[in-house]
Amino acid sequence: ITSEVVDRVYKEYMGDAESPAQVRDGLLDAMGDVYFVVSAVKVARYHRDAGNPVYFYEFQHRPSSMDGVVPEFVKADHGAEIAFVLGKPFLAGDV
Repeated sequence: ITSEVVDRVYKEYMGDAESPAQVRDGLLDAMGDVYFVVSAVKVARYHRDAGNPVYFYEFQHRPSSMDGVVPEFVKADHGAEIAFVLGKPFLAGDV
């Protein structure tokens, strides 16, 4: 990896971060992209190249059930959309 690439990645995720919270948010965005987005895009491209329709979304709504459970800076965690897509009966204790 060249220093130019490192500089571009740093600017993309850290930008002009002026506070620890901004650094944290940039790092979380970078890690989310590395662990979720990159692999999801690769799989989507494989399906597209095989001639299948592909739909890609990013869920960003913070469920009220997360209040007091996860820190305020967490908007929608991995799998948070399940209750919205499939319905609340699939959550433990709500049946």
